Amino acid sequence: MTNVLEQVPWNPGQYGKFAHERNRPAMDLMARIPVANPGQIIDLGCGAGHQATALADRFPMARVLGIDSSAEMLEQARSTYGDRDRLQWRAAQVETFTPDTPVDLIFSNAALQWVGGHETLFPRLVSWLNPGGVLAVQIPDNFDAPSHRIMRETADNGPWAARLAGVRRGMPVRDAAFYYGVLAPHAQQLDIWETTYIHVLAGRDPVAEWTKSTGLRPFLSALADDAARDAFYDDYAARLRDAYPSEPDGHTLFPFRRMFMVAVI
Repeated sequence: MTNVLEQVPWNPGQYGKFAHERNRPAMDLMARIPVANPGQIIDLGCGAGHQATALADRFPMARVLGIDSSAEMLEQARSTYGDRDRLQWRAAQVETFTPDTPVDLIFSNAALQWVGGHETLFPRLVSWLNPGGVLAVQIPDNFDAPSHRIMRETADNGPWAARLAGVRRGMPVRDAAFYYGVLAPHAQQLDIWETTYIHVLAGRDPVAEWTKSTGLRPFLSALADDAARDAFYDDYAARLRDAYPSEPDGHTLFPFRRMFMVAVI
């Protein structure tokens, strides 16, 4: 099981530019959690801590542990929400982390797409749960969308092509039938669905600004000098304008498909 993202620092400020849009799928997933009083919760890939805090608020008897590999994101989480008796943060890689004791709920929003080996990862996550425990996961499923296709095309066509040849292009997200196959043997109940959100974005080149904090990061990181990074980003943003044109009122519509799964073990 390998992490498909090199150790590229996260920028909480850039990521937070679209906090409302990024938070909505997490809240939709949270609303479908079919457990009333979990005692131990893990937020796997907690980022800046918004969802872990929401989980602690929703389940006032639970202890919530936020796990993330990004020191920058965890620093933001601690700065914003602090450490509490019921809300703690820990730096760890998904690939090597194991909870100290079984848990009642594993929540993961837009994180597991960065981790490979889903055929072994998901059964491993299930093994952490108490009987009746819940695995609730949301992963982006838009890697063939223009935002990502144009990202790859831009990387392959320009003076930076050789330097970007080694950057991983794919994500290990599979189709719904795959996740049914790996989870159904372990689950009493299993719900899998997809939603395409139509985000209404403001500002100049908002889709490029969105991906700048996620999928575009490995490409930008591989271009060590500022001039090359800026030229690559400007070329990518210009290509996106045809794929995501501005509406007459100046906003940009950004369709974004996401896959959800909730398994009761």
